[in-house]
Amino acid sequence: MEQAERNMGWLGIFRLGLVQAAIGAVVVITTSTMNRVMVVELAMPALLPGLLVALHYFVQVLRPRLGYGSDVGGRRTPWIIGGMAALGAGAIGAALATALMSTNPALGIALAVLSFLVIGLGVGACGTSMLVLMSTSVRQDRLAAAATVTWVMMIVGFIVTTVFAGKLLDPFSLTRLVEVTAGVCAAALAVTALAVHGIEGRVARPARLATADAAEPAFRDALRQVWSEPHARRLASFIFVSMLAYSAQDLILEPFAGAVFGLTPGESTQLSGLQSGGVLLGMLAVALVCTAGSRWRIGSLRTWTIVGCVASSLLLVALAAASFAGPGWPLRPTVFALGLANGAFAVAAIGSMMGLVGRGHRAREGVRMGLWGAAQAVAFGLGGLAGTAVVDLARYALGSPVAAYAFVFVAEAVLFVLATVFAVRLSRDDVDSQAYAASPREPSAGGGYAAPAGGR
Repeated sequence: MEQAERNMGWLGIFRLGLVQAAIGAVVVITTSTMNRVMVVELAMPALLPGLLVALHYFVQVLRPRLGYGSDVGGRRTPWIIGGMAALGAGAIGAALATALMSTNPALGIALAVLSFLVIGLGVGACGTSMLVLMSTSVRQDRLAAAATVTWVMMIVGFIVTTVFAGKLLDPFSLTRLVEVTAGVCAAALAVTALAVHGIEGRVARPARLATADAAEPAFRDALRQVWSEPHARRLASFIFVSMLAYSAQDLILEPFAGAVFGLTPGESTQLSGLQSGGVLLGMLAVALVCTAGSRWRIGSLRTWTIVGCVASSLLLVALAAASFAGPGWPLRPTVFALGLANGAFAVAAIGSMMGLVGRGHRAREGVRMGLWGAAQAVAFGLGGLAGTAVVDLARYALGSPVAAYAFVFVAEAVLFVLATVFAVRLSRDDVDSQAYAASPREPSAGGGYAAPAGGR
């Protein structure tokens, strides 16, 4: 069968988008709602959920190794389904651990540590293999649109879960939290299994070594090969710095809404959904503008990265002001606008990752995507941990939760300013990435794609 006949169509892209939506549905319950419950309802230090969520991010440093495993095996489907099963098991364990903390804090925390480790491994295995399967199976001229579809559907997973889970959680109880979490995880696993059933056999396999007797290099050697690629190192560095700024707000928004504005768990969960809705619209708007105006500066990926970072910084300053203004501040419009700015910034990083995954050494797509995913995950872990730790420290030093949240929002705004400076300095890589995306790639042995001649 010719390579062109085996490319994934729009239906296949949509099906893989459902996997991304399922990941988002489970993750938003564990990193947002349970975080709020631990801090507000159980009166735990904000540092506790910060450490737990950081743990689930830090364990994703194993993403390159997980991607390497699917490179060697040549099949992504088992890693996708197995990763989702692990993610669901970890999320249910985390809900049980949260409930257990109310009667036995030590045992509950121990179970939560184990559960969040499993969550991180599940996200890493499922997400990395899904992105590689899409990137290596979609025609180059459809890759940008495919990336937008799948990531938008992840945001849709956030929104649908926060809306419905928010309604089901009220009136709130710890038993209800476990039941809602189990229902979300069961639905996510079923959707994933149905979405990927048979899909890999109808599209091009991921890149493999050309001959059956060619020795597969050890993981350390494969990782060294990818790290030797200048574009892989530079993109990993950009992702780490920018996502550190992006993530610091995640774990304090719902506790902030509860402590300063008096919102219930259901209301603060819906506020998180409102922000996700803003992210969704921001991503869609930038994708449309970049597609329609790709030949002008307004359609530049770098331009929208800078615009998104600057706008995010300004809106975080606005949230700092909201801390002192209190209930009279238009909280929901501010959070929605922050989501718009975040979406504009994030779509640029997503496009770079998806467009460059096949560039460089052959049969290393899983390792390459794993490297970038690990950079993002570690940045998210550090950002969430720093945000929650600084809230606790500032509350102790300033003697006021209002001043503590304001201080953290301003610190996050400064991080976005630094990210803007870094984005400006990446103009050359942005031009190279766009030129690469516009150039044809020749099929390599095993069905992957080789970099164009002259590529870095």
